[in-house]
Amino acid sequence: MATTAASVADLCRAAKDASRRLATLPSGEKDAALHAIADALEARTAEVLEANARDLEAGREAGLSDALLDRLMLNEARVAAIAAQVRDIAALPDPVGEVLDGFRLPNGLDVTKVRTPLGVVAVVYEARPNVTIDAAALCLKSGNAIVLRGSSSAAHSNAVLASIAASCAPEGAVQLVAGGCREELAELATQDELVDLIIPRGGEGLKKALTDVATVPMIFAASGNCHVYVDADADLDVAERIVVNAKTQRPGVCNAAETLLVHRDVAAAFLPRAAAALGGVELRADERALALLPAGTAQAAEEDWDTEYLALVLAVKVVDSVDEAIEHVNRHGSGHSEAIVTRSYEASRAFEHGVDAACVYLNASTRFTDGGEFGFGAEIGNSTQKLHARGPIGLRELCSFKYVVRGDGHVR
Repeated sequence: MATTAASVADLCRAAKDASRRLATLPSGEKDAALHAIADALEARTAEVLEANARDLEAGREAGLSDALLDRLMLNEARVAAIAAQVRDIAALPDPVGEVLDGFRLPNGLDVTKVRTPLGVVAVVYEARPNVTIDAAALCLKSGNAIVLRGSSSAAHSNAVLASIAASCAPEGAVQLVAGGCREELAELATQDELVDLIIPRGGEGLKKALTDVATVPMIFAASGNCHVYVDADADLDVAERIVVNAKTQRPGVCNAAETLLVHRDVAAAFLPRAAAALGGVELRADERALALLPAGTAQAAEEDWDTEYLALVLAVKVVDSVDEAIEHVNRHGSGHSEAIVTRSYEASRAFEHGVDAACVYLNASTRFTDGGEFGFGAEIGNSTQKLHARGPIGLRELCSFKYVVRGDGHVR
């Protein structure tokens, strides 16, 4: 594995060379490398945790929020889970070479549409050391080389994890840009002759830093301003379980709910019980919700509807209809994950078709938007865009395709 002792361009060039070999690597060799990564993670857990402890100490001294510290933190259970995900990825079918379509033209030419690797994928991410292994494993299985650029807050963790992945993968397949300065980020974002795709996984600041300079195509694994809408026909017991899970199960992640919308017909019955069940969550409510919530509840400001809190804070609003809920979601949501709780077929269909988001949930928590939960083994992030990947970015989303045309001396 190379670091920024070499230039960013040199790292990308080495990855490009490796990508050509990876594109033709047999499935068995890729899977063997993935199992080696999982075994090495378990064998070197103490080393990983020691490095992570240094990052956590520095993060506390720097005043990182509890949500960011939770994202940064590794323990034995989390390292074991990362290793298990690598083995899950190894067990998945190899997407490379998958035939997507095939047909014969009237002139006798046989056309086959075949899935192929993208080439070199760069992943830029903040405070999530697990992404180092998840991204490397997904890229290796899909025949891509990877250039990793984590944040300075996870520098020690990323260095150890990237060294584990690189030592088990084909030479050059895993590259780490170890520095944390903006100049290196800008240099990486302009390597369009060597890098085929950049996936930024972070907040709006990272997104803006890249869009200002990037010449490499990007898919944003962007923020999640997610909503749960409790409809007039909701089962309120089900609604309570879903709201509590979506907000509190792990509040510092992008698929956690940030806003609760409640139909006016059930607001009086539901909001007091929801507030009790959400003990410890700070509620920020509009005027109608405020009248139904405990004394001392804060009044929501306009910016609350657009905020990804990543903390135990929840905006609450009463709406008059499913159409108003849809309009609110589409105005303020980030296109990530949106949920409706209802027993009404009409309301669920209206929400399903009306909401513009990568994942729409009918009577289920937004917390399921995850590559592991979707059966992808893991994910590099969740795309809120529409081209070419949307939702969890797994093996198939890390591939393109080519048309293979077979003839018998055909000329046009």
